[in-house]
Amino acid sequence: QVQLVESGGGLVQPGGSLRLSCTFSGSDFSIYSMGWHRQAPGRQRELVAAIVSSGNTNYAEPVKGRFTISRDNAKNTVYLQMNSLKPEDTAVYWCHARRLTFPYNTDWGQGTQVTVSS
Repeated sequence: QVQLVESGGGLVQPGGSLRLSCTFSGSDFSIYSMGWHRQAPGRQRELVAAIVSSGNTNYAEPVKGRFTISRDNAKNTVYLQMNSLKPEDTAVYWCHARRLTFPYNTDWGQGTQVTVSS
């Protein structure tokens, strides 16, 4: 069974940086697309960024140029480096692991709060 353990959330001032980490266990990391979603109060959950084992990435428009997703396949870990943070980045961030082979299921981490405020 896939387990995802997140860390790195917290409170940061506007313009600051945070790095989220998500450690994967329980299956073959290489067959999963990894990524982050977020949900702000009163809003729907949205995809922030995703990365496959080859290193190909995709980002939501609001975070392009500010956030960087990466993965360390030797450590089964995915990172989200968040720079130039804005108050509108405040949300609960979830790591996800989407299996790219049958049964194509998605597993989720427990979520970590990111608050951008002065």
